[in-house]
This record gives sequence, C-alpha cells and structure tokens, in this order.
Amino acid sequence: MIQRVNPVEALLVVDIQAASVSGETAVPRADRLLERTADLIARARRSGALVVHVQNDGSAGADDEPHTPGWELHHPVDPGPTEVVIRKLRDDSFEGTPLGGLLTGSGVRALAVCGLMSEMCVQATARTALALGYRVVLPYDAHATHDIPAAPGISAEIPAATVSRVASWALSRQADVTSPASDVTFTAPPSRHS
Repeated sequence: MIQRVNPVEALLVVDIQAASVSGETAVPRADRLLERTADLIARARRSGALVVHVQNDGSAGADDEPHTPGWELHHPVDPGPTEVVIRKLRDDSFEGTPLGGLLTGSGVRALAVCGLMSEMCVQATARTALALGYRVVLPYDAHATHDIPAAPGISAEIPAATVSRVASWALSRQADVTSPASDVTFTAPPSRHS
C-alpha cells in the first residue's frame, strides 16, 4: 500500500445512494464507508478540488429507480463550480455522461475514486480514467460492495471485504491503491487556481 500519495485535483463519489447505504439493502459496514467518504468530500471541498457526485439511474422497480427514496444521494451536495452531480445509466461513470469533458475542462490530471460497488461501478470508472491517461487513486477503505452469494457446486459465499480487495488488487498495477483514505490529499485543479 502507498501512503501520502501526491495530491489529486478531483474526487469522484460513485453511487453513494440511500438504497445502498441504509436499510436492508445496505452494504456491510456502510457506516464506515459513509464516514470515510464524508471525510474525503470535506477535505476535497476545503482544498478547492473538484467534487463529482455520480448518481446511478436504475431501471423501473430497482432500488435506485430515479426519484424514489433509494435513488437519493446520501451525502449533501454543495452545488457550484467545484461540486456537481452527474447522472449515469451504466457502470462506467464516463459512458454517456459529461464527466470526461468536465475533467478535461477543469484541467484535472489526477483523481480519487470512492463509493459503490467496488467490483462494478468503482472499478469500471477507475479503469476508464486510467485508459484516458488520468492518475487514479483508489482509497481502499472508501469503496464497498455486497457479499457474493454462494453458487452451489462452484463456490461458497464470498464476503464483501474479499470482493472489494480483489477489485482493488485488479487495478493496483495501474492505480495508486492507498489505505487509509485519510492518506489521500487534494489540491485545486489548474483551472481553479487563482
């Protein structure tokens, strides 16, 4: 693990929505995830870094169907030039969204990715960011997922912590994987420096 990584200019907060962090459908240890992501958001705001809340629009009847209680973002948003919400339809936060243009327009070269789910939207977003040439920091203790149910005759249940670890490991040759999240540092992107 890396400690005190070089500053990043943006924080992507992926799918921290009510259905995934509260009630019966919450990820394991959601309280810990919320504590870490709230701290990352607060520190990114203080530094002037770009904060992007990514909100998944689930299909009809899904826990994150748009405009239902489970779809709502958990963390309060402070909308303005350095904090925005981007809605998405797919795992990858870049696909079909203005995220790429926003990062380019702000001069972002390095970003941190946190949120849900480790092996799906977090990993897909981080992979695309890496492919686009961004330096990506993945704070290990600031993303999470659910247990993977047992598959009879194939494998036992896989605990959520193991799934998250494998998702991070799969990116660790390209991304900076750090733990704890408090080791991530922020700075304003070039377009925000005065």
